[in-house]
Amino acid sequence: MNQDLSAAEILWMCLMGGLLVQMLFALWNAACLPKIYSFRKSSITPPDTLVSVLIPARNERLHIEECLESVLASHTKGFRMEVLVLDDRSEDETAALVQAIADRDPRVRLLYGTDLPAGWMGKSHACHRLVQEARGEWFMFVDADVRVMPDAIRQTVAAGSAQGGGLVTGFPYQVVKTWMEKLVVPMMMFTIISHLPIFMIRRSANPMFVAATGAFLLIHRTSYEASGGHAAIQGHLVDDMSLAKAVKRAGHPVMLADVHDVTSTRMYQNGEEVWNGYKKNMYEGMGRRDVLLLGTMLMYSVMYIVPPLGLVVGLLTGNATSILYGFTGTLLGIAVKRVSDHVGGQPWWLSLLQPISMACVIAIGMASWQAGRSGKGYVWKGRRYS
Repeated sequence: MNQDLSAAEILWMCLMGGLLVQMLFALWNAACLPKIYSFRKSSITPPDTLVSVLIPARNERLHIEECLESVLASHTKGFRMEVLVLDDRSEDETAALVQAIADRDPRVRLLYGTDLPAGWMGKSHACHRLVQEARGEWFMFVDADVRVMPDAIRQTVAAGSAQGGGLVTGFPYQVVKTWMEKLVVPMMMFTIISHLPIFMIRRSANPMFVAATGAFLLIHRTSYEASGGHAAIQGHLVDDMSLAKAVKRAGHPVMLADVHDVTSTRMYQNGEEVWNGYKKNMYEGMGRRDVLLLGTMLMYSVMYIVPPLGLVVGLLTGNATSILYGFTGTLLGIAVKRVSDHVGGQPWWLSLLQPISMACVIAIGMASWQAGRSGKGYVWKGRRYS
């Protein structure tokens, strides 16, 4: 190595190498993500298979009608469908809107939530109640803010049939309107594409290799029962990940698929909801492991915040080394974000805001850690979770 290289230059070069490896991993990882439409020609057997679409709903008057209408418009050649909606003690018109649709379509049934038992999380209990009433061979969990294209459910059941049961899930296309949504929501896909080896989700029985979203999640009845279902994870705040891990522990397969072409959702309506939603999930999603969360936030700071800061400092001071490496590192970080945004169907220009997005994620991560460690807990949909 050139002896004229300073310690700072060596550190910069190591950082550039790490970012280059990260970009190459993201490209390879994205290529490993199976497309849900690739299973559309798979047969669903037997042809009279009943699929139970299960929708937990709490204060969802803004979403529930469009969600139900999109589900009911699904192509169901090769299977039958029932749709169960549980009104989880809503304080708005959710129940009335569902009942109006049920009155004109016999496939829809409205259930009513009860007081939350001790030790249960709200959504897990709602899903548990839905399963108790479901008659289907497959359970298709759909969040009330999700919209499905006509072939979405059929293609997902085909994928589940092709893998012989188990669980199939995928992240819907994220509709983002406010600036906080644009900056933070697509980072969910960034995390998966950047860090989780997707091919290991299907090939490894280790529950460490798993990703799931309860917004759009299909599970075979046998696999659900073998995993213990939501009763086995009743106290887990991040229920979707916990259920997927339980399925793997039971020896059943799990598939993460690309479903953004056939599903969409707007998870949050404003910046406050984005903050609270991610704050609720980040520390819990990492198993409340301080070292893992804080280590990840530190790694993000070094890899994605230091380069743009170095570029700014270099421009202000005229330091050519800082300008060169800061600019190169910033471009590599943007490139990684562009890969994940492409997978999620987001516009190309959003990746240019990657340093700001990362700063927001780090801030929410630290807030999540502080709330979890202090015992203050999290507030979501009018309920407080500790």
